[in-house]
Amino acid sequence: MRCAIIGAGAWGTALADLLARNGHDVALWAREPDVVTSVNAKHENTMFLAGATLHEKVVAYGDLASACTGAELALFATPSHVLRGIARDAAPAVAIDATIVVATKGLERETLAVMSEVLVQQFPSHAIVALSGPSFAAEVVARQPTAVVAASSSATAAGMVQRALSGDAFRVYTHDDVIGVELGGALKNVIAVATGIAEGLGMGFNARAALITRGLAEMTRLGVTMGASPLTFAGLAGMGDLVLTCTGALSRNRSLGVEIARGVSLDEALAARHTVAEGVMTTHSARALAAREGIEMPIVSAVYRILFEHQPPRAAISELMRRELRAEGGT
Repeated sequence: MRCAIIGAGAWGTALADLLARNGHDVALWAREPDVVTSVNAKHENTMFLAGATLHEKVVAYGDLASACTGAELALFATPSHVLRGIARDAAPAVAIDATIVVATKGLERETLAVMSEVLVQQFPSHAIVALSGPSFAAEVVARQPTAVVAASSSATAAGMVQRALSGDAFRVYTHDDVIGVELGGALKNVIAVATGIAEGLGMGFNARAALITRGLAEMTRLGVTMGASPLTFAGLAGMGDLVLTCTGALSRNRSLGVEIARGVSLDEALAARHTVAEGVMTTHSARALAAREGIEMPIVSAVYRILFEHQPPRAAISELMRRELRAEGGT
């Protein structure tokens, strides 16, 4: 079938290549003219996924309507803060019976909505599927074994996405817990910043394990309060993605935390990157969401103080250690 990938960062490009290798015709929309030229002339996204040769069936477009026209599957892989605007612009060109997929992980800062909620508002008559799970783009495009989750209230739509994306090195499981899958994908980025900070401070593997485990507890508490199943956070979109992002060398959020701990300012760390570290914006939103739901998230709060209130990282970690003693099943 014809597929439109909206967003030609590393993840969007990897998914476009995956779909093309599975036999689909793929239109990849890029905001950057240099990316369009590079993909069409060299079969490579030299800006965001340099060194990976893309399948010849991936065709890049600079015009959003042209990329979306005729697509049976429209997959959004833009940064979270621009998703709503790009989806609004794309909507008139998307066929009424197209399945909409969101591969962006984050929370909208203004509304605190998860990404599928943003797309439901822009595509109210379409089936929406959230794609999440432990998946570095560079490994997907290199055809390293990867497993992810396609979550939707429509089993038919989730199954269609599962079949479209699955192959010898990419396995997709279906799920019906959309809010749990989305929160897992968003919140793990904040915990990854925290583990990066601990790593940058030289705090060792014990601290990393504690942050991952207690971070998962925070994610689960918030998710369950918002209607998610606790079991979702033990799966690919929860623990799987959390472990990968907190430990993997390719993790942008972990590496940003390392830089912050070593004295680089947030502005400097962000200015040096041409890719988005979603954990920074999600920290803002996650803190606000926890306050709205009345959930205590001490690790999220600590990351917020470090990033936005200039608390020294070591002092923030020390505050976490000095919190009131309690049973593990508590907050």
